[in-house]
Amino acid sequence: MPGPEQQVRPERQAPARTEDSADVIVVGAGPAGSTAAYHLARTGLDVLLLEKSAFPREKVCGDGLTPRTVKQLVDLGIDVSEEAGWLHNKGLRLISGRRSLEFDWPELSAFPGFGLVRRRADFDELLARKAAAAGARLVERANVAGPLVDERSGRITGVAAGLGEDRRPVDYRAPIVVAADGNSTRLSVAMKRYRRTDRAMGVAYRTYFTTPRHDDRYLEAWLDLRDPTDPARRLLPGYAWVFGMGDGTANVGLGVLDTSKTDPDWRNLLRRWCADLPPDYGYTPEAVTEPVRGSALPMGLNRQPHYADGLLLVGDAGGTVSPGTGEGIAYAMESGRYAAETIVQALARRTDRGRELALRAYPQALRSAYAGYFALGRLAADLLGRPKLLGAAGAAGLGHPALLKVAFRLMVNLTEPDSKDALDRLLHLIGRVAPGR
Repeated sequence: MPGPEQQVRPERQAPARTEDSADVIVVGAGPAGSTAAYHLARTGLDVLLLEKSAFPREKVCGDGLTPRTVKQLVDLGIDVSEEAGWLHNKGLRLISGRRSLEFDWPELSAFPGFGLVRRRADFDELLARKAAAAGARLVERANVAGPLVDERSGRITGVAAGLGEDRRPVDYRAPIVVAADGNSTRLSVAMKRYRRTDRAMGVAYRTYFTTPRHDDRYLEAWLDLRDPTDPARRLLPGYAWVFGMGDGTANVGLGVLDTSKTDPDWRNLLRRWCADLPPDYGYTPEAVTEPVRGSALPMGLNRQPHYADGLLLVGDAGGTVSPGTGEGIAYAMESGRYAAETIVQALARRTDRGRELALRAYPQALRSAYAGYFALGRLAADLLGRPKLLGAAGAAGLGHPALLKVAFRLMVNLTEPDSKDALDRLLHLIGRVAPGR
């Protein structure tokens, strides 16, 4: 799909603009929303970017960014040098049992060979300000209460919002709206976009602690995550992480598939797991700098349709988190860009029918990009969600070097069809042809 390289205007008569109207409204200034707003605004479209909070604001995240995210940041024109406040990392360290192996990010034509670390409060504000600098009208403390809908057609025509602490009511109007309002996505639910129950959901919990290993140049993932309170010590369907932040602290957390009918005490599980870390990590209860916080992970394109009646879903609102790893930022930003490219093409069409046909290409763009890879992730999630199979996998030895190599390639989703590596080519092919729905 071609990118929006030049200013594109529809040839139909445009309505007079006011402060509360726009060509496109983007609800939510997280990575998906800000990326969409940037790519829309740089073509000359009038974009309203509505954020319910005020920056800086907290978001639960591991703060580790893979080369997929680095590519999107570079495409936004963001300086990702260490002098600009980013901590670069070399790759991923996988730990299982007594084995620890380090895998460097691959050098590929499509992606850079390094990853990054940055706190989400700083990261999200940086992206939102970049969108504003490109021309998007960023409105903070704009709490969107619901959609404005044409009663005859059922199409969304804007959103109703409350501004500021007093929630002063304002109606914003636009022919196209992008829902980037996260997992809860009240806007999508109000437009009858419901979560698919056959898609896996995950949970993530994290905290920060001071540690002498804060400048570790590898992201670290512990694959054999177990509940210390479980007498059988069964493997959990997920992993724990330790990501050095480069500022004297590390982000430590866990991501687990929510496969049980009763939720375990994830906060307590994280505290117990941290207590078992090696002494050189420097973890003690006194070293904790922030409370444990958690969030849900909407996975595998679990809310559909991604376009209908003038509304596009991006990021967590559309369930773009990877079912295999819980990685969300890269796919959120990519979905925001796909949505922007689709909208620019649609608004260049001369007829309502032409615009609608162009907008319907957005779900297909998502399926083409992710259906195969996410199908593999859902398969892994299904297997990991079965205790007997999970136990067998543990007995087989998740720490085997060959298995860890496959796990790394599956987790990072950095492949090319013409790679010289046979495993790389195989995984790329499987990810493209695996059945998705």
